[in-house]
Amino acid sequence: MRLYYALAVLLPLLTGCGSEPALKAVSTPVTRMPVETVAAAEADCPSTYEATGTVRATTTATISSKLMGYAREVRAQIGDRVRAGQPLVLLDARDLDTSVARAEAGREEVKSVIPEAESAVALARAQLDLAQVTFHRMQDLLSKGSIANQEYDEASARWKTAQAALGVARAKRTQLAAKMAQIEQEVRAAGIQRGYSEIIAPFSGTIITKSIDPGTLAVPGAPLFTIERAGAYRLEVSVEESRLSMARVGKTVSVTIDGIDRTFPARVAEVVPLVDAEARTGTVKIDLPSLPEMRSGLFGRALFDTGVRKILTVPIAGVMERGQLQSVYVAENNTAHTRLVTVGTRVKDRVEVLSGLTQGDRVIVPIPTGLADGAPIGVRQ
Repeated sequence: MRLYYALAVLLPLLTGCGSEPALKAVSTPVTRMPVETVAAAEADCPSTYEATGTVRATTTATISSKLMGYAREVRAQIGDRVRAGQPLVLLDARDLDTSVARAEAGREEVKSVIPEAESAVALARAQLDLAQVTFHRMQDLLSKGSIANQEYDEASARWKTAQAALGVARAKRTQLAAKMAQIEQEVRAAGIQRGYSEIIAPFSGTIITKSIDPGTLAVPGAPLFTIERAGAYRLEVSVEESRLSMARVGKTVSVTIDGIDRTFPARVAEVVPLVDAEARTGTVKIDLPSLPEMRSGLFGRALFDTGVRKILTVPIAGVMERGQLQSVYVAENNTAHTRLVTVGTRVKDRVEVLSGLTQGDRVIVPIPTGLADGAPIGVRQ
């Protein structure tokens, strides 16, 4: 009986020693990076058309000489800012000075004769008055029979002679007046010709070309300077033929001048009624504001408003740039996936997505530090 109980106690112990221990399965929890997402959504974007062109002066003048002569002084150079009436070139005008002096001498000669002619008129008028009084007296005496007819005829003849003498004196004075007027015209013409020897700026502006130096012969009509009016510039842009209808006079457009890094609103001043048959474009002229740094030849861009269009956008903060490539992280099934995208127009804090996303895709914004493609994520609600 004791043996039976001993075996009964040892048997379970031996059985337990001969078997392997049972293993428990332990699962390691996945660490997910908390992120926030924003849906790619459509937005209204102003639709524009960009036209490029060149800044040109509103008023440009080519200055030339009206007479032939050698340049004695040249007082302006390329780039100089000149004022209206400022002398630019002085020509050798010694022969013109002689002509003016000759005309003035003729005027003085006529002036010296005028007092004599006026005295002759005064004397002839006095003699006529005396002859007239004598004639009337003789006429009274003749009616009374106090004088002979011979004396009366002599008085009448003296009166008529005095009238003729006064007419001659007045005619000479009139001739002198006409001569003086003619000489005054000659003096004025000589002065004008001499004035042409001083070539002046027609308005305030900037000298942009120059083709004369001291000693150079100036020929009538040959360009000497080109001057642009100060503070008056236009942007002349080429607009496609099919879009010319949107360029109306008075319309406000956005203009950017890259050379001075300025963008400002401007008004369409003119639409040239001629289309280039080869380029199929027309010219639109846009008035520019007066800016000290503005000058001809600068490159400019004009944006014409053409309405509103729908675009797919995402926040700019969700777009990564690596060289020429742009990408975003999209949240799919609690995993971050990289998507290459093509971006376009910026609208405030969002950017247009041209390709790579569809509406409703959840883009991770902002992008956490250390986030990688395929990383497990937890989207915050």
